[in-house]
Amino acid sequence: MSDKSFIAKIEEIILKATKPDYMDSKEKVDGFLNEKSVASPKVSNPIFKCRLFNGTEAFTFGDENSKNTIIYMHGGAYTNEINYQHFLYCLLLSRKLDAYVIAPVYPLAPLHKASETFGLITDLYKTVMHKDNLTLMGDSAGGGFALSFCQYLKTIDFPQPDHLVVFSPWVDISMDSSSYDSENDPILGEIGLKEIGKSWAGDFDTKDYRVSPLYGDNKGFPKTLIFSGTNEIFYSDIVKYVEKLKKDNVDFKFVVGKGLFHIYPLFPIPEARKAFKVIKKEIMG
Repeated sequence: MSDKSFIAKIEEIILKATKPDYMDSKEKVDGFLNEKSVASPKVSNPIFKCRLFNGTEAFTFGDENSKNTIIYMHGGAYTNEINYQHFLYCLLLSRKLDAYVIAPVYPLAPLHKASETFGLITDLYKTVMHKDNLTLMGDSAGGGFALSFCQYLKTIDFPQPDHLVVFSPWVDISMDSSSYDSENDPILGEIGLKEIGKSWAGDFDTKDYRVSPLYGDNKGFPKTLIFSGTNEIFYSDIVKYVEKLKKDNVDFKFVVGKGLFHIYPLFPIPEARKAFKVIKKEIMG
């Protein structure tokens, strides 16, 4: 039985009422991707600063000389830009963790593919990879990318970050499982995700580790912290991924939110405050 807070229950009701219709309809997700195939305006924000890191545009939060540095890969099913939920969370990270937070504005599907984003994030990573107390963090699609990126770093002999923290990572964009529960996920749906995954993969197979870290090698990973809610569509795949971390002898911690939804640590609920305490302990000791 779930013991989730009253506020979390209210939040879930709101999320269900506003769930994107393209997540559960092949026709509507095709229409959504067609709309996104038209060039979108440049991402800008009047409050938060944006700068270039070796040619990669990113929003920044906090002092560049802070004790910790965090690269934050935002979620949005690889199709939606960084939003205020991400901005506010990055601001929180910078203030509470004495961190300089870098949130890349990375290329998105369907106009762009995963291969293009790997190149840009690699260029950004070069500028900070020798900093002390470096954390790679991400939510949902961004969390999946963060895991794939750490697998990729080994192939180019780049150092791993000191910490890897992900919320509800999308670890298998092929969606090749029979255990998905779209009905109980208030945010995501199998039909929409499967089509979006194909678009993001481009020339990569949808089971290539660069888009689906479930199929990659995690040996040599940094300390890893994973959060997932049991009521989200990705939960069964994340559990499979955690089992692979065990086999690969990764030093990891898996925090399960019973009865909670996708990326719950990013929402203004009591359970998110508990999650943040775990993150703070992980990064700051």
